[in-house]
Amino acid sequence: MPETNAVIDLSHFNQKPNLAAAKADGILGVIHKATQGTGYTDLTYSPRREQALTAGLLWGAYHFGTDADGVEQADYFLHKVQPTPSTLLALDFEANPNSSSMTLEQARAFVSRIQAATGRWPGLYAGAYLKELLGAKQDAVLGNCWFWLSQYGPQAIVPSNWKSWTLWQYTDGSAGLEPHTVGGIGPCDRDRFSGTAEELLQFWK
Repeated sequence: MPETNAVIDLSHFNQKPNLAAAKADGILGVIHKATQGTGYTDLTYSPRREQALTAGLLWGAYHFGTDADGVEQADYFLHKVQPTPSTLLALDFEANPNSSSMTLEQARAFVSRIQAATGRWPGLYAGAYLKELLGAKQDAVLGNCWFWLSQYGPQAIVPSNWKSWTLWQYTDGSAGLEPHTVGGIGPCDRDRFSGTAEELLQFWK
């Protein structure tokens, strides 16, 4: 199966990215943190969206899930992002280092609300935390989401709830397989797409 290493994910932690330079270095798409919980917005989201679209990059938004009502989190995310049909959407489902973490039930409520509002299921970004909670069990609701694996080991290990990964965040810019850096940004989260560059464009839009 061909893979395309042309997606990055960013947040305010990435200082002064030059997205035109990233595109020149072969990047095709950017997924940026937009919101967290029901009250936090990443203030770099909107200006970087304009920079990315001006550079001709595909654009996506993700929400960091917390232990708050899943529907309220989804509504907050949609209100802040105002997605177009070409905005890729995803839920970041991982352990919260600073507070209580999102539960599986809250994640189901979140993704179901996104689907009801937009007509499409968002991606589910997850790794060890989801594997710990889900184990070998099947989850019909979350299984509707395309899977975005977070794992920095040499091989992709996908929960049995999905046949394969769609995106694989294989490095955080330090750990994981090479390459770790992107022109105009430096070390950052990089993601492989399971398919060709043409298939990535079709998937995104």
